[in-house]
Amino acid sequence: MLDTDVLIDVALDREPHVAASCALLEAVERGDASGFIAWHSLSNFHYLLSLHHGAAGAKEFLLDLLNFVGVAQTSTASAAYAAGLPMKDFEDALQVAAATACGADVIATRNIRDYAASPVKAELPADVLRRIS
Repeated sequence: MLDTDVLIDVALDREPHVAASCALLEAVERGDASGFIAWHSLSNFHYLLSLHHGAAGAKEFLLDLLNFVGVAQTSTASAAYAAGLPMKDFEDALQVAAATACGADVIATRNIRDYAASPVKAELPADVLRRIS
């Protein structure tokens, strides 16, 4: 599962994180591993990217991404599951619910600390990349 911050690092070329995040996305694109994003990440990411690249640029990036990254299929039960998780940030809990729904064994994020209570392990993009290489 790719957290939104990984996508933002790539799309906005954020140093010093872009290299590891880009390498992870490239590994997923090559088929070295399966990659998923949460449904709600699409709108969050589009909004943030539109501020820098305009709506057309944001859509183009998303459409390219969706050629090799799946969207985790979630439900009302997934949202209820997220609400019941002992996590401070509900958006992070939604990421966990999406990761659970698609059977992900790890969430690639730079926000490790906020996933301490997650039943799905969170790792830095570089650590995920090492695991799949």
